[in-house]
Amino acid sequence: MSSGVDVNLENIWIKFGDFVAVREANVNINGGEFFSFLGPSGCGKTTILRAVSGFLTPSEGRVLIGGKDMEGLGPNKRPTALIFQNLALFPLMKVWENITFSMEVKGASAAERRKRADELLDMIALPGQGDKLPSELSGGQKQRVAIARALCAQPDVLLLDEPLSALDLKLRQHMRTELREIQQRVGITFIYITHDQGEALTMSDSVAVMRAGIIDQIGDGNAVYDRPATPFVASFVGENNVFRGKITAINGDEALIATNRSGELRSKITPAAVGKLNVGDEAMMFVRPEMLQLGAGDAKSTITAKVVNEEFEGNSYSIYLEGDGGKQIKMAMPNLGTDPHRAKGETVSFSYDAHNAVVMPAGDLASE
Repeated sequence: MSSGVDVNLENIWIKFGDFVAVREANVNINGGEFFSFLGPSGCGKTTILRAVSGFLTPSEGRVLIGGKDMEGLGPNKRPTALIFQNLALFPLMKVWENITFSMEVKGASAAERRKRADELLDMIALPGQGDKLPSELSGGQKQRVAIARALCAQPDVLLLDEPLSALDLKLRQHMRTELREIQQRVGITFIYITHDQGEALTMSDSVAVMRAGIIDQIGDGNAVYDRPATPFVASFVGENNVFRGKITAINGDEALIATNRSGELRSKITPAAVGKLNVGDEAMMFVRPEMLQLGAGDAKSTITAKVVNEEFEGNSYSIYLEGDGGKQIKMAMPNLGTDPHRAKGETVSFSYDAHNAVVMPAGDLASE
């Protein structure tokens, strides 16, 4: 198996008539990296994948794979393999024949093909399944066969377009782990498209979060979750509580924000906004549900609100409190076996550590 190569997108624009599907995308993917494009439907992530694979030519910019400009090279001339959502296995071919189809096209003997199929079946943890038909396999097994078939062509880059979307939740979660393990075993570059944050955060070395054709942020899972660059990223990746207001003071990478319902609250400024926020600016502060705790903290990080509802989820409680403008504040608490029930309408104080909140210039949130 070849090792992964770098993939570089330089100033990629993709337009369909007057519609701009991708705007000024600059992405550097390291060889052997598991890289995900994450975003809602219609944000342009599959369009980028089609530009990398050669099924679509960018309106502007360059796609470089292994340092080589791909301009003018069609899908069959690129060192890439693409796995579609529907997998497209040949129903009347046995599993081993499906896997080695690219070798058959090149004239390899049946013995060579069978040997390679068995190696790949071992790699995807389906030993001895080569003589089955695709119809005899489960959804997760078909998924792995599609990966083996793509790997048989010995690509430098494997492109995956929402390949787990048709699977049920349990199987999807299992396949995340499998996919990551396969990628680490073969060591090639994976570029993965998903709208599922759990998938992107669990599997990826790096994630590009997209909205409406624009890449808002590129970073590892911790960066996009804990240090979101924009309100869209903060509200799209995981759950978040938003407090709107104006900046009243800035001290280094900390700010005070005068909020509608809770007075002045302290927060760190997200790294992308340091130096760009000024006193008087409209801003949004985000605090994740798991960062809130019952009881008062210091005056600038304590909020008082009425309980709207409480949900017991086994390992945790979700407490919903009245928030700004009809929006609810959510607090997530682990079930320690001792939590007294909080009555609807009860007023509670809760607090957070200012370093676990982020403030940034006001902007668009991910749609509810």
